[in-house]
Amino acid sequence: MSELPDIGQSIAPLLLRLPREHQPLLIAVAERMAAERYRAWAADPANAHDKAELLACAEREEEIARRIEGLYPDAAALQRSIVDENPGLDEINRSIFAGRSLPEQFTIQSRGERLGAATWRAFAAHAPNADARATFLACARLEEDSAVVLEMLLAGGGGAA
Repeated sequence: MSELPDIGQSIAPLLLRLPREHQPLLIAVAERMAAERYRAWAADPANAHDKAELLACAEREEEIARRIEGLYPDAAALQRSIVDENPGLDEINRSIFAGRSLPEQFTIQSRGERLGAATWRAFAAHAPNADARATFLACARLEEDSAVVLEMLLAGGGGAA
């Protein structure tokens, strides 16, 4: 495999423009984009054997976004503002995966899931309260669960189509 893009490096410039307390909301937007990607992979007939696992990953991404958004009483408004101020987010998301084979896409995504888990743990270490800390740690576990699925699919020949 050629050098694959790094999701973290791709969105880091966007994150750094935000106050730390709003960074999780940008990541939640990215989680919803990942959920869409998982659903697209699951809808591909070539992945019919792995459809249930991919849909479960999509649901985990949505759950992460819901949990993070639940930490902010004004999450929707803040996210709209973040997306409006970062119009390149969709293009970054597309370009990371464009033109890549399915195994490469799964590899990029699994690395992103591992990075996501580490990121949520870092947020947990600086959480403003116990509820936020518990939420961030739960999100880290959900990220790892999806990483395990992708790594299993890659090791077992899933995603080889």
